[in-house]
Amino acid sequence: MLNASLQALAAALADKQVSSVELTQAALDRIAARNADINAFVHVDPEGALAAARAADARIAAGEAGPLTGIPIAHKDVFCTEGLPTTCASRMLANFVSPYDAHVVARLKQAGSVLVGKTNMDEFAMGSSNENSHFGAARNPWDSTRVPGGSSGGSAAAVAAGMVPVATGTDTGGSVRQPASFCGVTGIKPTYGVVSRYGMIAYASSLDQGGVLARSAADCAPVLSAMAGFDPRDSTSLDRPAEDFGRDLDKPLAGLRIGLPREYFGEGMADDVRGAVEAALDAYRTLGATTVEVSLPNSKLAIPAYYVIAPAEASSNLSRFDGVRYGYRAPEYGDLNDMYAKSRAQGFGAEVKRRILVGTYVLSHGYYDAYYLQAQKLRRLIADDFRQAFGQCDVIAGPTAPSTAYEIGTKCNDPVQMYLGDIYTVAVNLAGLPALSHPAGFGTGSLPVGLQLVGDYFSEARLLNAAHQFQQATDWHARRPPEA
Repeated sequence: MLNASLQALAAALADKQVSSVELTQAALDRIAARNADINAFVHVDPEGALAAARAADARIAAGEAGPLTGIPIAHKDVFCTEGLPTTCASRMLANFVSPYDAHVVARLKQAGSVLVGKTNMDEFAMGSSNENSHFGAARNPWDSTRVPGGSSGGSAAAVAAGMVPVATGTDTGGSVRQPASFCGVTGIKPTYGVVSRYGMIAYASSLDQGGVLARSAADCAPVLSAMAGFDPRDSTSLDRPAEDFGRDLDKPLAGLRIGLPREYFGEGMADDVRGAVEAALDAYRTLGATTVEVSLPNSKLAIPAYYVIAPAEASSNLSRFDGVRYGYRAPEYGDLNDMYAKSRAQGFGAEVKRRILVGTYVLSHGYYDAYYLQAQKLRRLIADDFRQAFGQCDVIAGPTAPSTAYEIGTKCNDPVQMYLGDIYTVAVNLAGLPALSHPAGFGTGSLPVGLQLVGDYFSEARLLNAAHQFQQATDWHARRPPEA
């Protein structure tokens, strides 16, 4: 039952074919059976989930149900959840229990969804493989020796393994889309500011954005519609009318212009990824879309610009974790400065410390102009490239990641190789654009390949429409890993 679409689950709940309590218990049973192997969840809340399910059943009985009422859901452990641990998969916050809900959590709670637990992630959302977790690496359900992608790897793995039908994630440089690609699910990152960052523990504030991971574009649409909305507590939240992101799902693709950046189809893409992507583009052409070549000439500068800007913002944001007010405090120390130093040295993992050091360096006197200011100028050039490209096309398509999921441990000691895995995704965050990854086929070893669609600002409905039409004509998104 958990493998059904959200629409099918909502219909079954409305027709009393299944109760939310039964559906939630099935999810909890599935998590209990699979999580030891996948490590997708860092905290499960059976009592709270079943209480919320009973409340959802009461709403359904009273005729007050919406499309998400009674649906089990998981939140990435970067979202604050009242009364539950919110750890960011870090020793620094291993014992932190949030006193309030993030805006995203509150909105989905109001929509009637049932929170079953919090998912694993790269520590403070810093990573591309979900290996940088205080609770151990999450594993890919398609092959447990491989990474699920990061930093929202736990959410992607939970959906792919059939533990929950939908989960939230966050995307700072591809952290929804890349794990969606590696795990064979659909993930969407909306335009920056569409989803409030209130209660979403910050990594890089000008890049972070909440998103959705589900099996299909049709399943992502109602969840994103519930999550989005103006929030005065977030100064970057956009005050826009409420939007139904699923309104155009059934619109034909005739006339859709898909831009193919020549920079995305050169060297660096694995042959099995290239084959799946080109076959998916042929399917889009069959559905009535046309393809045109476009150029994003500054795309090669996205990685260096991102890995200056993001660590700089992380250095500022993570300075609040000092062992004084909340979070980990070193058990032994001399004076106050010693407490700061030891608490941060012991509380943060290696990748987080690496990015804090890089960020502090590029913001320091004498280097700010040489690095940080230059990176911000590159950011504007990258955004201008997208603007010019969208004068020639409606959406931009290409691979989500240059390879399929790689084996756990193979890139841990080479951060640069790990960072290059984000080559197709980080530019989107630098420009603040919406983007989606959907399953497009399989590569060597029967590992999923994702196709990325990038849209102009506020074109989430168009992206979901394109992906939905593709998924109506193919079955890649319906394939399940072993035991799922």
